[in-house]
Amino acid sequence: MKVIILLKDIRQQKQISLEQLAKLSGISKSHLSYIERQEKEPTITVLIKIAKALNIDIKDLYEVEW
Repeated sequence: MKVIILLKDIRQQKQISLEQLAKLSGISKSHLSYIERQEKEPTITVLIKIAKALNIDIKDLYEVEW
């Protein structure tokens, strides 16, 4: 099982820059960038902050591949 974080796709659909998302979520731009490139696995706390900042349900941030 592999979890894929869809942050970059969602952020771009909502036309929010990485800088804007960093300000809205309180998460550093570099940390968000690592998550977008699938180089860092976010904690549930980070996912909650991102979901709130994007005004989406947390389950919309990821998909699971079997």
